[in-house]
Amino acid sequence: MKDRKLLNIELGRVSASAYRMLPPSGTVLVLDNIRSAHNVGSAFRTADAFKVDSICLCGICACPPSAEIHKSALGAEDSVPWEHFDSTMQALERLKGEGYTIVAVEQTCNSLSLEKFRREAGGKYAFIFGNEVDGVSQDVVDESDLVLEIPQFGSKHSLNVSVSMGIVLWQNRL
Repeated sequence: MKDRKLLNIELGRVSASAYRMLPPSGTVLVLDNIRSAHNVGSAFRTADAFKVDSICLCGICACPPSAEIHKSALGAEDSVPWEHFDSTMQALERLKGEGYTIVAVEQTCNSLSLEKFRREAGGKYAFIFGNEVDGVSQDVVDESDLVLEIPQFGSKHSLNVSVSMGIVLWQNRL
C-alpha cells in the first residue's frame, strides 16, 4: 500500500484565536536585531509550529504587518503574539523579571553543546537568536544565563538563523 499525503483539513490545525488559548509552552523567542524580514517571518512560522508563547522583536527587526514577513510566515504572524522592543536588553530585563532563563544561541568559548542541554520541567526559557552577520550581541551574551551552541561539522560553522531556530525548538520541545 502506498502512503497518502494528508489533506490540510486532516492536519488538525487550530485557528489563530485558538492558538492563543492553548496552554503556555514556557518558551519565548528573542530576535536580536535580525535584519531580514523574511527571517523574521520564518521565525513566526517556526514559532507557530512549536507553540512558542511569544516573540520579542528587538532593535532593527521588521514588525508585522509586512508583506515580506507574511511571505514566509504564511499567517503565523497573526497567531503568535509579539512585541517590539527598542533594544534586546529591554526585552531581557522584562523576561528576567518574569522568571525566564535567558539562553543565547551562539558560539562562545564556554557554550554548551545543544544535545547536552535539558530543560527543567515547568521552566520558562527565552531563546535568543542573533543578527545574520554578527550573531547575538556580546552585551546580550553577557546578560544570558546560558549559551547554547548547535554542533556543526562542515567548513562554514554557520546556519541561517531560521534554521537554527527550528533545530533549537525541535530539540527543546515539551
